[in-house]
Amino acid sequence: MKQKEIPVFFTVDESYAPYLDCALRSLMENASGSYQYQIMVLHEDLSEESRRKLASGVKPPFQIHFIHMKEKLAGITDRAENRLRCDYFTLTIYFRLFIADMFPEYDKGLYLDSDIVVPGDISRLFQTELGENIIGASADRSIASVPELVEYTEQAVGVPFEEYINSGVLVMNLKKMRETGFCDHFLRLLHTYHFDCIAPDQDYFNAMCSGSIVYLDETWDAMPPEGGGTGEILEHPDLIHYNLFQKPWCYDAIPYEEYFWQYARKSPFYKEIVHHKETYSEEQKVSDRTCLNNLIHKGAEVGGQPVTFRKMREKGEKIRVC
Repeated sequence: MKQKEIPVFFTVDESYAPYLDCALRSLMENASGSYQYQIMVLHEDLSEESRRKLASGVKPPFQIHFIHMKEKLAGITDRAENRLRCDYFTLTIYFRLFIADMFPEYDKGLYLDSDIVVPGDISRLFQTELGENIIGASADRSIASVPELVEYTEQAVGVPFEEYINSGVLVMNLKKMRETGFCDHFLRLLHTYHFDCIAPDQDYFNAMCSGSIVYLDETWDAMPPEGGGTGEILEHPDLIHYNLFQKPWCYDAIPYEEYFWQYARKSPFYKEIVHHKETYSEEQKVSDRTCLNNLIHKGAEVGGQPVTFRKMREKGEKIRVC
């Protein structure tokens, strides 16, 4: 990897292009100018117009690259147990698992979800020392107050709930992932077991990387409490992740929403974002609540199934990559 060059990977489909633009604007505005940044957008059918808009705001020391990924994942089919949030299937959720093999020129990189803003200096996140660990990530504190999800992480994924990470913000030891055959191991587990998952890519990361994770400070993955919860709101977040359904482009009074709109107002997608919020229907909101409830209920069920990450590991199957 070139000295002072930071690769940052995003995954996106057409529907999330406006929010990726806000993420990029926040990242670029607050990042140190002492580095060169390669922005890699791994996408599925991103339109030429969206690519043009996204690229329009990118200036040195940033460069943006669009990489079409759909054909790379033809072997992953639309199975119910691999659906994100229990309600829809998208190939983009798996893209991050292939980054190490697809970009052998990099030994280290950042992966970020598109539903974020970055008030902090992203170069500080990249400087996280990983040693021989596979990833750096933040504990997913959103599950701690939901007994069904605590049970899921411990009984199905097989990790203590305090150690269960959110995979929307990752510092990736790409060299170590290649050395351990991370991608091949994931594909073997996927096609052998098709583990029933609540969060498909996230659960594979947790099960495979357990014991080889550097835990990031919570300021690098600050999430609004889900479902009107009363979780801690950080005063100075470095990265805000509008995880699950707590999206300021769908709802009012979302914690940290002011950060999002600060950058949305500068975006060429601004009118589209406002229109989306103004037309977000009561039916869609009911669907969101239903999906969240379904996710929680599923958490209590999966642990009792005969094939889980934990049960296969206890039978001697190699689940952890190292």
